[in-house]
Amino acid sequence: MKSSWRTALLWLLPIAIIGFFGWQTVVARPVPSRPTVNAANTRISYGRFLEYLDEHRVRKVDVFDGGRTAVIVASDPQIEGKEQRARVDLPIYAPELMDRLNDGSVDLAIYPPSNNGAIWGFVSNLIFPVALIAGLFFLFRRSNQMGGPGQAMDFGKSKARFAMDAQTGVKFDDVAGIEEAKEELQEVVTFLKKPERFTAVGAKIPKGVLLIGPPGTGKTLLAKAIAGEAGVPFFSVSGSEFVEMFVGVGASRVRDLFKKAKENAPCIIFIDEIDAVGRQRGAGIGGGNDEREQTLNQILTEMDGFEGNSGVIVIAATNRADVLDSALLRPGRFDRQIGVDPPDIKGRLQVLNVHARDKKISPEVSLEAIARRTPGFAGADLANLLNEAAILTARRRKDAMTMAEIDDAVDRIIAGLEGKALVDSRNKRLIAYHEVGHAIVGTLMKEHDPVQKVTLIPRGQAAGLTWFTPDEEQTLISRGQILARITAALGGRAAEEAVFGSAEVTTGAGGDLQQVSGMARQMVTRFGMSNIGQLALEGQSSEVFLGRSMGGGSQYSEDISAKIDQQVREIVQKCYQTALQIVYENRAAIDRVVDLLVDAETLDGEEFRRIISEYTTVPVKERFVPQI
Repeated sequence: MKSSWRTALLWLLPIAIIGFFGWQTVVARPVPSRPTVNAANTRISYGRFLEYLDEHRVRKVDVFDGGRTAVIVASDPQIEGKEQRARVDLPIYAPELMDRLNDGSVDLAIYPPSNNGAIWGFVSNLIFPVALIAGLFFLFRRSNQMGGPGQAMDFGKSKARFAMDAQTGVKFDDVAGIEEAKEELQEVVTFLKKPERFTAVGAKIPKGVLLIGPPGTGKTLLAKAIAGEAGVPFFSVSGSEFVEMFVGVGASRVRDLFKKAKENAPCIIFIDEIDAVGRQRGAGIGGGNDEREQTLNQILTEMDGFEGNSGVIVIAATNRADVLDSALLRPGRFDRQIGVDPPDIKGRLQVLNVHARDKKISPEVSLEAIARRTPGFAGADLANLLNEAAILTARRRKDAMTMAEIDDAVDRIIAGLEGKALVDSRNKRLIAYHEVGHAIVGTLMKEHDPVQKVTLIPRGQAAGLTWFTPDEEQTLISRGQILARITAALGGRAAEEAVFGSAEVTTGAGGDLQQVSGMARQMVTRFGMSNIGQLALEGQSSEVFLGRSMGGGSQYSEDISAKIDQQVREIVQKCYQTALQIVYENRAAIDRVVDLLVDAETLDGEEFRRIISEYTTVPVKERFVPQI
């Protein structure tokens, strides 16, 4: 803003000087007093004026308007001794008249034209440059207010936000569920505050720390905590802010950023979403983007080039570490790579405790039960969960959130908005049999997770839902667990066929079949859980750059491909037969549960298992294991 004022003043100063001296020249010039043209009431012709001259009756002549008008003082021919004033329009070209006036005894006075037109001309010429400068000034001011580049000379300057003592309001105590990452970063903060503790034993400060993890796990939150704890100058910038349309601008901004950082060392630079500028060079069809690659080259040079960056720690965050350039990941640039993974059940409980500080929660709510029900939720997901529950609490006009609001919030986040309840009809009973088929097969399978609840209330694209909650955190999944999940996913189609016949099966199992096909194919091609053998026939993920994968063909022969398809079909078919067996053998229990579900629309897991136990006397979990 101050630079815009200075620019406008520099432009206005020469105009003001020119205007001042021009005004002095035009306006301040002394003008002699003179008679006015309108002082003559009588008008005579030019011929009569010449006759007066010949008769020597003209005593005085005042010439105006550049020789076009004259006011004469002459003796009156009718009254002796009386003078009259008359106005005469002179011809444009009459040199003999001036000679006659000069030769005679006529008092001649010639007055220059009035300078009012010059003044107005000067003012009109001054208006345009003043208006132009005023317009440029307001454009500069608006550009600065909108966060634009401001002046053209600032185009290559860094856009990083700088804080001499960053007050983010976030400390390490506010970050929960990622204790390992916190411990690593606390060392960085200690290194900045008390470097002598490490330098005494020959340790060097790390040049870069890369935070890697899925979205929402707390990478940016950790950076805010570092800024709040370190007490050193802090620069924060997004990776996309380096890249512009013009080649060389990104590299210029990197140089400017590290120049400012070195001037304020020791300090921290935080680059969020560094994959926007740090992707592998030379990847893709026709090579990479020149501007992005030049920017990346400049970052590599600044982090560990010829001059080095002593005292500057670069912390970056990304959820796509697989696409980063190898030169960026080597020691000496990013010395530490810290994984920020979704929290386990203990970490989720800690995150819930942090986000529940400012929430009004009923004493009956168990945060441990919420943590157990939300496997795979990241920190951002859990924060959103409690916020959605608080919104539902306010909408229902309650003083504190209860488990009902939290359960509804979980369902809304996972499955979508709640729809209208179905009316009691054949379609509703068919959906009830489908969902109970999932629930009873999952309950009676030995390796499957227990049922959390069964509901007929539509959510999102699903007309009904069956929820399963694992007993413990699952980091590794066994072959029996995968087969149990495939069998339970096929329980809905099995119940439809067993109750209504094969001609009445519906499209409701479309999503289940896609899930089943994916799990069965991964068993064969990735996990070596089939008769083909201990082979990984497909990678975990394909290349993200088309140019690097165009030349690659199939990783296996057509004969292996046919065997894969045969194994997938065999796994799915045997699991489906197991699901049909469970449905046929427990038809009475299914009918009973369906009657209750149609009336209540929702059954929790405890009630469901109680009803099933009334119809089952043998521990069936020991019986139903797919033999594949």
